[in-house]
Amino acid sequence: MSLGKGKVAPSFELTSMDGKRHSLQASLARGPVLAAFFKATCPTCQYAFPFVERLYQQLREKGAQIWGIAQDDARDSRRFAKEYDVTFPILIDEYPYAISRQYGLKYVPTLFLIAADGRITLSSEGFSRADLLEIQKSLAQSLSASPGALFLPAENVPEYKPG
Repeated sequence: MSLGKGKVAPSFELTSMDGKRHSLQASLARGPVLAAFFKATCPTCQYAFPFVERLYQQLREKGAQIWGIAQDDARDSRRFAKEYDVTFPILIDEYPYAISRQYGLKYVPTLFLIAADGRITLSSEGFSRADLLEIQKSLAQSLSASPGALFLPAENVPEYKPG
């Protein structure tokens, strides 16, 4: 089982597709971080990430920090980001997936909402409509934001899809 609520998130530093280094510790000093682990070939990741991107678009002006953490190389990660219109930073955790292992990942996607104090406030495996709504609510509160609907009425969004 991946790390759960209340656990201290292991600190890490990874390089994004554009070559920038991202430090969890430094970023937490600016507020919470949503770390979304994925693999480019994972169908549930492909389904979930457009909703994570929508969340990012709603909250980025307020300073939301959302990172995709890819279990792929930069080339496959770039292709994924382009195909699914992902604009938030994608960090690379290549084989042997040291950071994914630290977080106890069994499945992708797995999302961790990490509070500014470094504790995990929510951990979610697969695609969970309720968990994404909880993440949206928590980030909106911490950023004093009022985002719109995460899921639109015309979208037939399931409650859950396993990873």
